[in-house]
Amino acid sequence: MALCLKQVFAKDKTFRPRKRFEPGTQRFELYKKAQASLKSGLDLRSVVRLPPGENIDDWIAVHVVDFFNRINLIYGTMAERCNETSCPVMAGGPRYEYRWQDERQYRRPAKLSAPRYMALLMDWIESLINDEDVFPTRVGVPFPKNFQQVCTKILTRLFRVFVHVYIHHFDSILSMGAEAHVNTCYKHFYYFIREFSLVDQRELEPLREMTERICH
Repeated sequence: MALCLKQVFAKDKTFRPRKRFEPGTQRFELYKKAQASLKSGLDLRSVVRLPPGENIDDWIAVHVVDFFNRINLIYGTMAERCNETSCPVMAGGPRYEYRWQDERQYRRPAKLSAPRYMALLMDWIESLINDEDVFPTRVGVPFPKNFQQVCTKILTRLFRVFVHVYIHHFDSILSMGAEAHVNTCYKHFYYFIREFSLVDQRELEPLREMTERICH
């Protein structure tokens, strides 16, 4: 029987509360519209397109937050199996290694274990989406000029979570009966970043063959 990801992850005390949109805001209405489209059975390529008359930055913001919530949940389900011993390096197979860099502790690219990389990544994204100067929520407050560049960096790093999970923990996905759920989340993510050219094609290379197979 397939396990519910929420049930599995509810046991993990390190789970970050979901970032939610305030009811009554434009962002909340866009989120509801996006979720309704997802549940309607529409083709995912159609679901990610910018609705007529909507602001592209609002649309991207809604999806970045939603993908953060979903990918954080997916990774959390296998956190017990992704540890310092099993995954001493944040990688995507033997050909791809990801190093962490930020503006505080790691000013130079650092070789870290996968769980350490993931913890820093989720903390970093959470701090950004909660920063009103980056992801403004008040009506009339504009997005910063570099907003889409920031989102590109967030989405690029979130893609690396998919790379690690698919390549190093696919057995865990199968054992939990979560393959269909993870695949759907990945396809939604992939169609979105391609629709708005938000992640460099070179970053997508580790999952190219799988993507060609499931994203027809």
